[in-house]
Amino acid sequence: MKKILLLLAAIFVGTVYAQADTQTDTTSVVTKDTLTIVAVGDVMIGSAFPAGNLPPDDAKNSFKQVKPYLKGDIVFGNLEGAILDEGNSEKCKNSEAGTCYAFRMPDRYGDILKEAGFNLMSTANNHANDFGEKGRRNTAKVLDNVGIYHAGPVENKSVVFEKDGVKYGFCAFSPNSNMLSVNNIAQATDLVKELRAQADIVIVSFHGGAEGSKHTRVPRTNEFFYGENRGDVHKFAHSVIDAGADIVLGHGPHVTRAVEVYKGKFITYSMGNFNTYGQFNLQGVNGIAPLYQIKIDKNGNFIYADVISTKQTKGIGLELDAEGRVFQEIKRLTGLDFPEAQLQFEEGKIRQLVN
Repeated sequence: MKKILLLLAAIFVGTVYAQADTQTDTTSVVTKDTLTIVAVGDVMIGSAFPAGNLPPDDAKNSFKQVKPYLKGDIVFGNLEGAILDEGNSEKCKNSEAGTCYAFRMPDRYGDILKEAGFNLMSTANNHANDFGEKGRRNTAKVLDNVGIYHAGPVENKSVVFEKDGVKYGFCAFSPNSNMLSVNNIAQATDLVKELRAQADIVIVSFHGGAEGSKHTRVPRTNEFFYGENRGDVHKFAHSVIDAGADIVLGHGPHVTRAVEVYKGKFITYSMGNFNTYGQFNLQGVNGIAPLYQIKIDKNGNFIYADVISTKQTKGIGLELDAEGRVFQEIKRLTGLDFPEAQLQFEEGKIRQLVN
């Protein structure tokens, strides 16, 4: 009888272990409890078009002041321009010198972006089109070669990748031609649902909203600028979260806007000019920007965010801002636009108040 009981016990234990092995083989498991998403706004570190718009050090020290903070599971930025060694911009062919904004970073700058810490970039914006399809395709090629994931144009709608046992899905939108449209919310939510089925964490980026210091608020309606429909970024952000997005990263207005936590998911509505050399306006609020270090749990829910305040000055470049001006600006704007979000801003950190 004792031998029979031992045999039955052995069979039971073996069955349990076999089931456990089968589940491990067929189920995607997030192996980290807390993830760090580092996010910044517009990045354009020097343009070879027109001639003379490259920094004196060839951008080698562009990120020197902030590199210690560009560390996380994901390090994201909006690539505000094409990467291409040569070529003219069609949109500038009938423009006077200095009146047309087209940005073409040399191929070698891909290595600088990678060395700075970036592993994910949006290429969904107006300047991605500055040098046409050739520019978009070469940008994708350079980013692929240095190991930076990217999405945005219709030829690169989304990307799914794995890092440290976590699967990420990423897609990016803008109101511009040849891009996934921020105004086509049905298309956006369908794509997010597709990514949700494949990934543990879904990241969505948008380039939208009116530009400049007069447009720091989130109006909760469609924004029009230079005759273009720049989207209803509030509706867009909420819709993609409803569809399964875990975090929404906005850029486009060239100024910092408010943040929000909706259904436990973090939204930044604009991260401003982070590292933008040359023709960019850096006066006032245009010259300050956050570097977000966002902590989320393995289900994509917001825990807290550290805000590293930065500033840019013509002739000096990107620096840390000891005065913390952009943190105070985000606090002010969030209080105005999203008081219901119940967020606490204290000592460079954003937390959600618990009721």
